[in-house]
Amino acid sequence: MTQLTRYCIGCSQERSFEQMHAEPGSCPDAADGDCPEWGCPVCGDALFIGFLVSEHVNSGTQRAA
Repeated sequence: MTQLTRYCIGCSQERSFEQMHAEPGSCPDAADGDCPEWGCPVCGDALFIGFLVSEHVNSGTQRAA
């Protein structure tokens, strides 16, 4: 299993995150098979790495409260 060390918010310290679909091209949730999800084995928090976030465009109108 592939591991990545990052700060875990749930644990409040550095942890080794694991990739659930570590085999190249084996992730069923990604079109290219490369899994963007990394999980902390201690608390279960997750990181999503390597995917694009689309930009939010404001239409200029506001909602009524």
